[in-house]
Amino acid sequence: MITGAHSIIYSKHPKKDRAFFRDALKFPSVDVGDGWLIFGLPPSEVAIHPARKNNLHEFYLVCDDIKKLVSQMKKMNVKCDKVQEESWGFLTRVKLPGGGKLGVFQPLRARPEAARTAKSIRKPPERKGARTKTRPEK
Repeated sequence: MITGAHSIIYSKHPKKDRAFFRDALKFPSVDVGDGWLIFGLPPSEVAIHPARKNNLHEFYLVCDDIKKLVSQMKKMNVKCDKVQEESWGFLTRVKLPGGGKLGVFQPLRARPEAARTAKSIRKPPERKGARTKTRPEK
Protein backbone atom coordinates (compact mmCIF):
# COMPACT_ATOMS: atom_id res chain seq x y z
CA MET A 1 0.00 0.00 0.00
CA ILE A 2 1.20 3.50 -0.80
CA THR A 3 1.77 5.53 2.36
CA GLY A 4 3.22 8.75 0.95
CA ALA A 5 5.25 10.38 -1.79
CA HIS A 6 8.95 11.26 -1.78
CA SER A 7 10.07 14.19 -3.93
CA ILE A 8 13.69 15.04 -4.67
CA ILE A 9 15.15 18.47 -5.41
CA TYR A 10 18.65 18.22 -6.83
CA SER A 11 20.96 21.05 -5.78
CA LYS A 12 24.57 22.13 -6.25
CA HIS A 13 24.40 23.43 -2.65
CA PRO A 14 22.09 21.06 -0.74
CA LYS A 15 23.06 22.27 2.74
CA LYS A 16 21.98 25.82 1.88
CA ASP A 17 18.72 24.64 0.36
CA ARG A 18 17.99 22.33 3.31
CA ALA A 19 18.52 25.30 5.65
CA PHE A 20 16.08 27.33 3.53
CA PHE A 21 13.39 24.64 3.79
CA ARG A 22 14.02 24.39 7.54
CA ASP A 23 14.38 28.10 8.43
CA ALA A 24 12.43 30.07 5.80
CA LEU A 25 9.66 27.63 4.89
CA LYS A 26 9.64 26.12 8.40
CA PHE A 27 8.97 22.57 7.20
CA PRO A 28 9.33 19.88 9.88
CA SER A 29 12.20 17.48 9.29
CA VAL A 30 14.02 14.41 10.48
CA ASP A 31 17.80 14.13 10.41
CA VAL A 32 18.63 10.74 8.91
CA GLY A 33 22.32 11.16 9.69
CA ASP A 34 25.12 13.66 9.11
CA GLY A 35 22.71 16.60 8.77
CA TRP A 36 20.81 15.02 5.88
CA LEU A 37 17.29 16.33 6.45
CA ILE A 38 14.11 14.78 5.07
CA PHE A 39 11.21 17.24 5.16
CA GLY A 40 7.54 16.71 5.83
CA LEU A 41 5.33 18.37 3.24
CA PRO A 42 1.82 19.73 3.35
CA PRO A 43 -0.91 17.66 1.65
CA SER A 44 0.06 17.12 -1.96
CA GLU A 45 -1.46 16.31 -5.32
CA VAL A 46 -0.20 14.91 -8.60
CA ALA A 47 -1.29 15.78 -12.14
CA ILE A 48 -0.47 13.89 -15.33
CA HIS A 49 0.32 16.23 -18.23
CA PRO A 50 0.87 15.22 -21.86
CA ALA A 51 4.50 15.20 -23.04
CA ARG A 52 6.54 14.10 -26.04
CA LYS A 53 8.78 11.93 -23.83
CA ASN A 54 8.59 10.22 -20.46
CA ASN A 55 10.60 10.75 -17.24
CA LEU A 56 10.08 14.50 -17.10
CA HIS A 57 8.85 15.58 -13.67
CA GLU A 58 8.33 18.94 -11.98
CA PHE A 59 7.81 19.91 -8.35
CA TYR A 60 5.76 22.88 -7.16
CA LEU A 61 4.58 24.03 -3.77
CA VAL A 62 0.97 25.22 -3.49
CA CYS A 63 -0.08 28.28 -1.47
CA ASP A 64 -3.37 30.00 -0.72
CA ASP A 65 -2.10 33.61 -1.07
CA ILE A 66 0.76 34.15 -3.52
CA LYS A 67 1.04 37.90 -2.83
CA LYS A 68 1.51 37.19 0.89
CA LEU A 69 4.13 34.51 0.12
CA VAL A 70 6.11 36.87 -2.12
CA SER A 71 5.91 39.57 0.57
CA GLN A 72 7.19 37.16 3.25
CA MET A 73 10.06 36.01 1.01
CA LYS A 74 11.00 39.64 0.28
CA LYS A 75 11.25 40.34 4.04
CA MET A 76 13.78 37.47 4.25
CA ASN A 77 15.72 38.80 1.22
CA VAL A 78 14.58 35.85 -0.89
CA LYS A 79 13.99 36.77 -4.52
CA CYS A 80 10.86 35.67 -6.36
CA ASP A 81 10.07 35.96 -10.05
CA LYS A 82 7.26 38.29 -11.07
CA VAL A 83 3.88 36.63 -10.37
CA GLN A 84 2.34 35.32 -13.59
CA GLU A 85 -1.43 35.13 -13.93
CA GLU A 86 -2.48 32.00 -15.78
CA SER A 87 -5.92 30.59 -16.55
CA TRP A 88 -5.40 27.99 -13.78
CA GLY A 89 -3.86 30.24 -11.10
CA PHE A 90 -0.96 32.47 -10.12
CA LEU A 91 2.66 31.31 -10.43
CA THR A 92 6.03 32.49 -9.17
CA ARG A 93 9.43 30.90 -8.75
CA VAL A 94 11.37 31.33 -5.51
CA LYS A 95 15.16 31.52 -5.85
CA LEU A 96 16.78 28.95 -3.56
CA PRO A 97 20.09 29.72 -1.82
CA GLY A 98 21.69 26.87 -3.79
CA GLY A 99 20.97 28.71 -7.06
CA GLY A 100 17.93 26.77 -8.27
CA LYS A 101 14.34 27.95 -8.46
CA LEU A 102 11.27 26.41 -6.85
CA GLY A 103 7.86 26.91 -8.43
CA VAL A 104 5.02 28.01 -6.15
CA PHE A 105 1.47 28.55 -7.30
CA GLN A 106 -1.94 29.59 -6.03
CA PRO A 107 -4.58 27.54 -7.86
CA LEU A 108 -7.89 28.96 -9.06
CA ARG A 109 -9.47 25.51 -8.94
CA ALA A 110 -10.69 23.11 -6.31
CA ARG A 111 -8.05 21.07 -4.47
CA PRO A 112 -8.43 17.29 -4.23
CA GLU A 113 -8.92 15.57 -0.92
CA ALA A 114 -5.74 13.96 0.45
CA ALA A 115 -5.39 10.23 -0.15
CA ARG A 116 -5.86 8.12 2.94
CA THR A 117 -2.90 6.17 4.26
CA ALA A 118 -2.53 3.19 6.55
CA LYS A 119 -3.41 4.00 10.17
CA SER A 120 -0.04 2.89 11.46
CA ILE A 121 3.13 3.13 9.45
CA ARG A 122 6.00 0.97 10.62
CA LYS A 123 9.05 2.95 11.58
CA PRO A 124 12.29 1.78 10.01
CA PRO A 125 15.07 0.55 12.30
CA GLU A 126 17.12 3.34 13.88
CA ARG A 127 20.26 4.22 11.91
CA LYS A 128 23.47 5.03 13.72
CA GLY A 129 23.82 8.80 14.07
CA ALA A 130 20.25 9.52 12.92
CA ARG A 131 18.04 11.89 14.85
CA THR A 132 14.26 11.81 14.68
CA LYS A 133 13.18 15.34 15.49
CA THR A 134 9.92 16.32 13.83
CA ARG A 135 10.11 20.05 14.46
CA PRO A 136 12.14 22.63 12.57
CA GLU A 137 15.74 22.82 13.78
CA LYS A 138 17.71 26.03 14.17
